[in-house]
Amino acid sequence: MDAYDGDPGAPAGPGGRTTSPPVPGQRHETTAGSGERAGTAGEAGPEQTAGQGRPETTGPEAPGAAGPVPRYGTAAAEATDAEPGPETLPTEAAGSGRTGRQPVPATGLAALSPRFRAVAAVAAVAVAVVACVHLGMVFLSVAPANTLSKRHGDAVDAWVYPEFEQNWKLFAPNPLQQNITVQVRAQVRSAAGETFTTGWYDLSAQDGRDIRGNLLPSHTQQNELRRAVDFYAGTHDGANRPAGLRGELSQAYLRRIAVLRLEREHAAKPQEELARIQVRIRSAAVAPPPWSEEKASTEPVDRLLPWWTVPAGEAGGGVR
Repeated sequence: MDAYDGDPGAPAGPGGRTTSPPVPGQRHETTAGSGERAGTAGEAGPEQTAGQGRPETTGPEAPGAAGPVPRYGTAAAEATDAEPGPETLPTEAAGSGRTGRQPVPATGLAALSPRFRAVAAVAAVAVAVVACVHLGMVFLSVAPANTLSKRHGDAVDAWVYPEFEQNWKLFAPNPLQQNITVQVRAQVRSAAGETFTTGWYDLSAQDGRDIRGNLLPSHTQQNELRRAVDFYAGTHDGANRPAGLRGELSQAYLRRIAVLRLEREHAAKPQEELARIQVRIRSAAVAPPPWSEEKASTEPVDRLLPWWTVPAGEAGGGVR
């Protein structure tokens, strides 16, 4: 007997087909109306919601399992059941063609135009070259005599002196033990053509007053005058004769410092001018401590430098 044959005595269903009586524990599908699925005949199971008339599903692979009833057909049900993956874009992003990622703004040199980046690169290279040249010149000036320093000694001295001069006296086994005082006087020419000589101005005492009680004294107050005197003494002999280009540079450097200090002290009145200046360097040894057996004279020793003519314009702050 065919499994789908019904009972001959059963009443005919819609469309003229007969249905067999329901068997307990077995699901039956009947055609209702325009193809909609009917619920399971009999009483609802414990997991079936009353009043829905939908059969209990046991899984997607279970034979005869009935899924949710599609409202707009099978394609709509599949589209509804599909879940968006990690690559799915929002509706507005997908519709507008945007990926949802904002571009990161460029910073630093990358934000500049190619022209300005080229200018920045050239400036960086120029600074690096100047720094390397400066370090090389300073190294040659303090290094022992070698082929390069002998061949290019004038160029090295012109680059280093007097602003970048280096020395190792701080690490000497016997540091300086002298008090050095620098004094200057001037010959002033009046508007009538008369010349007179001023008294001695103590430049070292001026620096001492500026440094004393000052928590942050400037480099010029501490070292400018002292380094100028050391530079002069190291490039001149006992008769004050300069030794080459360095001697001439040291003389001009010390003269300019003295002229600027006299201008601050108003050695020349508005209608007068500085004609010549003379520098005196007074050295006195520091008295040894009582516990030392060293003997040293504390009497001052003067070194009187020759008169130097002040070039025109230098007294007013100019440089020649």
